[in-house]
Amino acid sequence: MTGSTVRGPHPPLTWLYVPGDRPDVVQKALACGADAVIVDLEDAVAVDRREYARAATAELLASPRSTPVHVRIAGEGDIPSLAGLPGLAGLRLPKVTHASDIHRVAATAPHTPLYALLESALGIENAHAIATAHPAVGGIALGEADLRADLGVGNDAGLDWPRSRVVVAARAAGLPAPVQSVYPDVRDLEGLAASCAHGRSLGFFGRSAIHPRQLPVIERAYLPTAREVESAAEIVAAAEKDAGALALADGRFVDAAIVAAAHRTLFLADRRTGSLSPSGD
Repeated sequence: MTGSTVRGPHPPLTWLYVPGDRPDVVQKALACGADAVIVDLEDAVAVDRREYARAATAELLASPRSTPVHVRIAGEGDIPSLAGLPGLAGLRLPKVTHASDIHRVAATAPHTPLYALLESALGIENAHAIATAHPAVGGIALGEADLRADLGVGNDAGLDWPRSRVVVAARAAGLPAPVQSVYPDVRDLEGLAASCAHGRSLGFFGRSAIHPRQLPVIERAYLPTAREVESAAEIVAAAEKDAGALALADGRFVDAAIVAAAHRTLFLADRRTGSLSPSGD
């Protein structure tokens, strides 16, 4: 075992959705502390406002942005206006059901990272094929509102199998762990925290939000606890002293996979904390 560390930028934990037809709200979102902003041209925008939303978003992305900006498109007609813009970090594709959906978009948006949203039973069944459809795929995630309707699921537990399926498909494809879908009740921060803890236990990493007040709750839920950091530091220190498999004083067995996970925990613990605070109405 070695003492190698995880390198590179901190992965996003918080993703904030904002309606594309509200440029003033988009500007506020870019300054609120979210790790990434998702400009929505689909569900958050009325049909008769989508052309304006697309034009306003294209204007926003005409120059590079310090905060990564993704766009959830309403349809493939949005792509020519957005692909290749210097401020675009990725396209989020709603209601993906087949690998062919990815191939079609990749052909019209070369060199643009694509993120597939799986929102139906068919999309879940094809999760791995979608995740491996094209090198441009940067991630997959669930769209849980539509998925609930498609499956006829009345409680949260009914989504645990699709959630696990998407986590496994993403990791099997070599993609980052998926981001949790939004929590729709922006005032229920206690429920959000519990939901995030459950998502983390299933293998998700970070979460999308629909209001800035949700951001600090998500970040706290996904950052390691003080006990987790202490344990990770103990594991890394022990591994640096011994090149083979070993057991800690409390009897825990440590191998290379556990050491790698400990390094990831310490890497996450190093990220900025305490800078997000709940926003007002």
